[in-house]
Amino acid sequence: MQNEIKLPLSRRQALVGGAAASLAAVAAPAVAAEKKRHHNQSIGSSILGGEFVRTKDGIEIFYKDWGPKDAQPIHFHHGWPLSADDWDNQMLYFLSKGYRVVAHDRRGHGRSTQVSYGNDMDHYASDASAVVEHLSLRNAIHIGHSTGGGEVARYVARYGQPQGRVAKAILVSAVPPLMLKTPSNPDGTPIEVFNGYREALAANRAQFYIDVPAGPFYGFNRPGAQVSQGIINNWWRQGMMGSAQAQYEGIKAFSETDQTDDLKAIHVPTLVTQGSDDQVVPYKDASLLQHELIKGSVLKIYDGYPHGMLTVHADVINPDLLAFIKG
Repeated sequence: MQNEIKLPLSRRQALVGGAAASLAAVAAPAVAAEKKRHHNQSIGSSILGGEFVRTKDGIEIFYKDWGPKDAQPIHFHHGWPLSADDWDNQMLYFLSKGYRVVAHDRRGHGRSTQVSYGNDMDHYASDASAVVEHLSLRNAIHIGHSTGGGEVARYVARYGQPQGRVAKAILVSAVPPLMLKTPSNPDGTPIEVFNGYREALAANRAQFYIDVPAGPFYGFNRPGAQVSQGIINNWWRQGMMGSAQAQYEGIKAFSETDQTDDLKAIHVPTLVTQGSDDQVVPYKDASLLQHELIKGSVLKIYDGYPHGMLTVHADVINPDLLAFIKG
């Protein structure tokens, strides 16, 4: 051992480094090819309990698709700033009734691509259509909550009806026709409210996403409310999964998009429903106007129910949705 010739450290590092570089040069194409193969296989394959579909502009939209593929499909569209997980209760309920249930994460939300563009109602509807076409859904019922209700209205008007894919639509505590107060919409919500949302999100999104569900979203700020910490935590979890930028821009999408023409264009049987104590989307400027604009729609107002009534009053809402779907 004493006669061993020792290389200077710098030379040894050079030799090892050179060998590693040579190996990397040889292996790099194979590694890149493997990554590309794995990535391509992931699109449309099972990931995190769901799958992905790629849109025309290259965005990967995560979706869940449960139940018999030959059963009538119900497609759920979530609210801001949540994900498809917000529909877990309804998906399990309707799955137990024999339906095929589908829900997707809006772009920039949940597990979908955190893209820096296209965070608007046009792209939301186009992405929903990409999921529908990928799954070849026909005779589908589309149910949207809050911002998801706006997504449903635009999807049905621009894609679902022209393609003959929609059987019925349900808008729950939905944002159309227009939330923002304007000269032509004097009963709308002032821009200062939405600016407050933006400021709170930018300043401390984590805290803001506790304050909303702990307060007005589920009516937990009302006297005598039965507060569920689990529901608050789940809202926070879903919100924090998404992109802060997409959610920031989404405030403009759900508050400033005039969907009057979308509602007028809907001619499939439609249920419009909301709670009278909705502190997020005032029902007099939302569901009442939706009912007026959608010809032949059915209106159901729940006395004292909050914006998130689908969660805290699922035992009442779910059977009512089922009755409309089967009716």
